[in-house]
Amino acid sequence: MSLANKDKIRALLKSIETGDPGPVAFVNEARYIQHNPQTHEGSEGLAALFKRLSTTNPRVNIVRAFEDGDFVFAHTEYDFSRSNIGFEVFRFEDGRAVEHWDNIQLRLGPNPAGHSMVDGPTEAVDLDRTEANRERVRDFVEVVLVGGDLDRLADFINQQTFAEHNPRMTDDLSVLRSALEARHRDDRAIDYQRVHRVLAEGSFVLSVSEGYSGGVHSAFYDLFRLAGGRIVEHWDTTEKVAPRSEWKNDNGKF
Repeated sequence: MSLANKDKIRALLKSIETGDPGPVAFVNEARYIQHNPQTHEGSEGLAALFKRLSTTNPRVNIVRAFEDGDFVFAHTEYDFSRSNIGFEVFRFEDGRAVEHWDNIQLRLGPNPAGHSMVDGPTEAVDLDRTEANRERVRDFVEVVLVGGDLDRLADFINQQTFAEHNPRMTDDLSVLRSALEARHRDDRAIDYQRVHRVLAEGSFVLSVSEGYSGGVHSAFYDLFRLAGGRIVEHWDTTEKVAPRSEWKNDNGKF
């Protein structure tokens, strides 16, 4: 029985820790497109890279992994020289990964509500609601986060059951509203400007967006869990987009 693509990615990411070269076969390196601007493309084979990284005693934990057609998206913990939280996105063709995006942030928290950046449910349910949940999150990001219609927050988020995992936020929607309102009076606040991709499996939906955080060009990866058509949980990472002069490949962050 062949592995699901998300299980291939679990094995591939775990091999960063173990140095096992086997899972690298799940990647078509001849066609692999790398979107991490800080990573050279084609300069070192993945097997050699992972073997080298394994000697630094890294720790890799794949907290969640989901599958959406040809895409896999995973929520990860990395302990290399420092502790990071990340989202990884892979695109598959003919059973092998051919394209990769990621968004990595220093691990912080727990937040004032006591939530870490990764705790909470890990398994997708309501698989029959995948498309409805995808569209619900797309509407939320476009209408509220990009469009700034903060009066619609309660239309999309269930305040009674909402759990917020951002290390600087709480479960109270008034805190989120204040953070989003700040962009109208402070050009160094959170400012979502464009949605690039929305991936979904059942109750979990990942949106990939671009904008500014603290006046710095940034990528926003937001993972939502939905129940009954409304958002009940949120995790995220924010990462600075390196200036073009520092890119090590020409593929772009998004």
